[in-house]
Amino acid sequence: MIKQGIRLCVWLCILCVSFSCYAQQKTNVNRDIDIVKVYEQTIKEGYPTLEIYQKLANAQYFRNNYAEAKKWFEKWFDMEMPKEATPKYRYKQTLKALKISVENNKYLAVVTPPSH
Repeated sequence: MIKQGIRLCVWLCILCVSFSCYAQQKTNVNRDIDIVKVYEQTIKEGYPTLEIYQKLANAQYFRNNYAEAKKWFEKWFDMEMPKEATPKYRYKQTLKALKISVENNKYLAVVTPPSH
């Protein structure tokens, strides 16, 4: 009798786990959404923000889509130059991948403070 009870509990546990796994697979509707397309649509609808430009530039950079990355980095930099070095480094790498000279690039120009 005890063995049958243990078997029943084991089968019920297996059944519950399999149902919960199936439910997670069925309800994960966001897994196929391309966030880049969502951001681009948001911009088309007239709602560009600095954060969206940042996300698009980085997303395209990491997808090795350098032409698009360049476009979004420049829109980002036109809106606000980043204080961190990482975005500028990624932009520079993007230009190199596109075989575009980094010399005299207005976004990569070093600003030196005036001397007294």
